Amino acid sequence: MSELLALAIESHGGTKRWNELKAIDGDMSITGQLWTRKGWPDALKEVHVTVDAKSQLTRYQPFTAPNKRSVCRPDKTLIETLDGQVLEERNNPRSAFENHRPETKWDALNLAYFSGYAMWNYLCSPFIFALPGVATEEIEPREEDGVRHRRLKVTFPSSIATHCPEQIFHIDPSGLLSRMDYSAEVVGGVPTAHFMSDYKDFGGVKIATKRRAFRRSADGTAVRDAVGVAIDIADIRLS
Repeated sequence: MSELLALAIESHGGTKRWNELKAIDGDMSITGQLWTRKGWPDALKEVHVTVDAKSQLTRYQPFTAPNKRSVCRPDKTLIETLDGQVLEERNNPRSAFENHRPETKWDALNLAYFSGYAMWNYLCSPFIFALPGVATEEIEPREEDGVRHRRLKVTFPSSIATHCPEQIFHIDPSGLLSRMDYSAEVVGGVPTAHFMSDYKDFGGVKIATKRRAFRRSADGTAVRDAVGVAIDIADIRLS
């Protein structure tokens, strides 16, 4: 493990505390232009999200209706009733995004897949950077708003559902993730600068309670005239 990755993991709570966890439960509101463009402008407002800390599994409740929830794994996406009756399901859900463009509308299972894998990545980083098959490399730093941020290039294996195989994470002087750069394949590969802030300590793990994603220009700056995705976390519970 590189020195920078070790710093990031320790700053977010450390390997020992992370290994004690089974799940993360969060109450949050997710808004922004992406959801409007995809045909779901208010679908993820005031949702309860559960992610598994040991495997890539995410649940949203409610999901598109008060009596529904979503279940997302890399190999299958489900929409079911609150008592577990399956209403819709899709195997190999990523294949359903082939030939999608930024303006392509999503069905409910597309929404379940993207929101599911993305939130698992967000809540489990940087700890998942140490998983088998994930490669990390420190690259040149970048200054943002007068602050020098070290940067970690993370390359994910195909077994992990994520935005794209190679992503760049900016790490502030305290060791916390402050920004991630990616081009999400399932939304048409739009270059994105995604900022994390307002960290709070929840049971020994530090989690950003505010996230804002913007289109990223060719020089790496964020185009802040419109918020693509806004995530505001009200509470987190660890188990």
